[in-house]
Amino acid sequence: QVQLVESGGGLVQPGGSLRLSCAVAGLTFSNYFMGWFRQALGKEREFVAAVSLSGVLTYYADSVKGRFTVSRDNAKNTVFLLMNNLRPEDTAVYYCAASRGPLSQLRLPEYDYWGQGTQVTVSS
Repeated sequence: QVQLVESGGGLVQPGGSLRLSCAVAGLTFSNYFMGWFRQALGKEREFVAAVSLSGVLTYYADSVKGRFTVSRDNAKNTVFLLMNNLRPEDTAVYYCAASRGPLSQLRLPEYDYWGQGTQVTVSS
């Protein structure tokens, strides 16, 4: 059974930082590229970031480029999202997801497996 479990969400003030983790089990982790998506209340799920199989290549939405960093540890079957300089508009439920490809569709919410999500709230 495939499981993706996010952690690390919470309440943070504007300008603060959070580090999300996603622990993956039940699949060959290094065969999947990993993505992070988010969904704010009343809005569609949107792409945030993705990382290639080896972790060398990373991809970001324009709205988070320069503030967020995605990475993975294939030895620990875990993907991370470090979020700096958080803004109120970053408030959303954040989901990690796994996909076998193709890489051309990494920004689309059509991944093979999804976590249950973790809430991130940016507010003073």
